[in-house]
Amino acid sequence: MLIMSIKNKFTNLLFGEKPEEPEPARREPETVDEVPPELASPSAFSMSLLELSEDHPIFRLHAQRRHEAGYLPAPRICLDEEGVLSPEMVRRELNRLRTVLIAACSARLKAAQGTKKKEEQKKKDDKKKDDKKKHEKKNDKKNEAAQDEGPVVLDAQPFLYLSADKLYAWMLVFPPVGKGAELSREMLYEALVSQEITYGVDTRLIDQLSHNDKRYFNLYLVAKGKPAFDGKNGNIVDNFPRKIQRVLEVDEFDQVDYTSLNLIHNADKGEEICHLIKPTEGEPGRSVQGEEIPAKSGKPVPLPRGKNTEISEDGTQLLASIAGSVEFTGNVFQVKPVLEIAGDVDFSTGSINFLGDINIHGNVLSGFTVQAGGNINIDGVVEAGSSVEAGGDLAVVKGILGDGTTTVQARGSIFSKYVENATICVRENLQTDAIINSSIYCDGEVVVRSGRGCIMGGRIWAAKKVSATAVGSRSECRTSVALGGLPCTNFEQELARRELRELEVELETLE
Repeated sequence: MLIMSIKNKFTNLLFGEKPEEPEPARREPETVDEVPPELASPSAFSMSLLELSEDHPIFRLHAQRRHEAGYLPAPRICLDEEGVLSPEMVRRELNRLRTVLIAACSARLKAAQGTKKKEEQKKKDDKKKDDKKKHEKKNDKKNEAAQDEGPVVLDAQPFLYLSADKLYAWMLVFPPVGKGAELSREMLYEALVSQEITYGVDTRLIDQLSHNDKRYFNLYLVAKGKPAFDGKNGNIVDNFPRKIQRVLEVDEFDQVDYTSLNLIHNADKGEEICHLIKPTEGEPGRSVQGEEIPAKSGKPVPLPRGKNTEISEDGTQLLASIAGSVEFTGNVFQVKPVLEIAGDVDFSTGSINFLGDINIHGNVLSGFTVQAGGNINIDGVVEAGSSVEAGGDLAVVKGILGDGTTTVQARGSIFSKYVENATICVRENLQTDAIINSSIYCDGEVVVRSGRGCIMGGRIWAAKKVSATAVGSRSECRTSVALGGLPCTNFEQELARRELRELEVELETLE
């Protein structure tokens, strides 16, 4: 201990005494995370407070009043203490108020300084006149006139500021100068009448302001108008989807339920397709000067009436005039007739060619053809030797089982459990669980990801993308995959060439 003490004294002599370290307890805790989020951003009060420069004329008026009356609160110009105005309106009105307030304060200061100059000039004149001879009558008359004038005084003056839309009125009171009259209740109401402010006046504030300690150099909102509310536009509430979502959901067992596509939305005769919500009338407002502020009424919206639809008697409903499938095409709803086949497409029904949608609750047997201008929904199987052509989408719940001559075409998308030994031509997308020994011509995407998700044998030609879990097989069957080009156009050209060759053979036979 003695050695350490000597060492410390020697160190202090050489380098000076070591400053005392601050105590750890004096360290202020960090409070960054404890600050409420509403305090981190500027409040409505701080945004509506008008910042004034030091050379603003209002401070010169304030200093003059404080010199005459003693203590006086500092000027405070705040547009929106209650936070009822929008930030955009506050910014816009602050810029206007800054310009108007400078002009008003400058005019008031000029009047106050003019009074002071008159008093100073009177004193100078009196001093000069005292030096002159008192027997001059002309100078005596001037002295008497100057004495009769006396000092000029200014009463308290309310200053009113109206917003650009005349919905709000603020008041700022300038104090009296000299022996002028203090602010009174009558002065406030006279100022309101002079500016024609008659609507939404806060009479309680006016009565209290006349004897308030902070009545001078403070901005108060003394009148509020009634804003106009525009009416709401008309609206259409749909009972049927305008766009069909063709998304297949895969369950936890990697299986797709092809029965839940809902490509065809049926409606009975007289069923409501959509209804109209009528526009509302606008509610006019009133300015603080009692003027009416007009309001716009909502715009009407026409019902999207299309083919096989009708409007109800009250004009608020769009109804189906026939039983069929509801589709939204262009900008209107239309109802297409739906052909319901309770069983199979066989000799009891024959081949089908229909302009609307077709619901087949059975199978399409071999040797029969099904053609539709709309969508086709098949609950069973498309068997070998048959042909199916859809103007829209095609959904085959149990799959397509061909023999090499089966042809399936769709201008929309095709959804099938599987495709085997068939020729498929689809303008949009093909989604299935498996493709086996088939020729696929697709202008969109071929998706084989659910179920087995395999492509075995045949030729796949897609313009955009081919997505599969497995391509090819261990049996070494030839599988060809191509991307790009115009697959469906080439398929149609092949059909045209095949038909031309058949016609040439028939012509030779006839000759």
